[in-house]
Amino acid sequence: MRFRPGQHLRRQSDIRSVRQLGSRVDCSAFTVWWTARAEGSDLPRACFVASTQAVGGAVERNRAKRRMREIFRRNQKLIPPACDLLLVARSSVNQWPFARLEHAFAGACGRIAARPPSRTP
Repeated sequence: MRFRPGQHLRRQSDIRSVRQLGSRVDCSAFTVWWTARAEGSDLPRACFVASTQAVGGAVERNRAKRRMREIFRRNQKLIPPACDLLLVARSSVNQWPFARLEHAFAGACGRIAARPPSRTP
């Protein structure tokens, strides 16, 4: 399944809302912040963050974001509809094998589906 342009969480206010009002799931190599959306498309939206302090220089940050985007793209069917996600990379995201990252993300999606929060306005 494609990662469509409408699935990119771009506005700073949306990203801040996910971080401040959402719930957190720790996956060791990355953290997933999430919240349910009250309006708009049923497709999940995502934003990927990799800081210099946590991940390293530009090459490492870009690699981390590419890996997280691909994991999201491959596993978006596991995410409940109308969810906004913020994936924050940690230093180990580039050291872990891709299959292990994918397994961690699938586990996070299972925890998200098990306890949906109240929808944000």
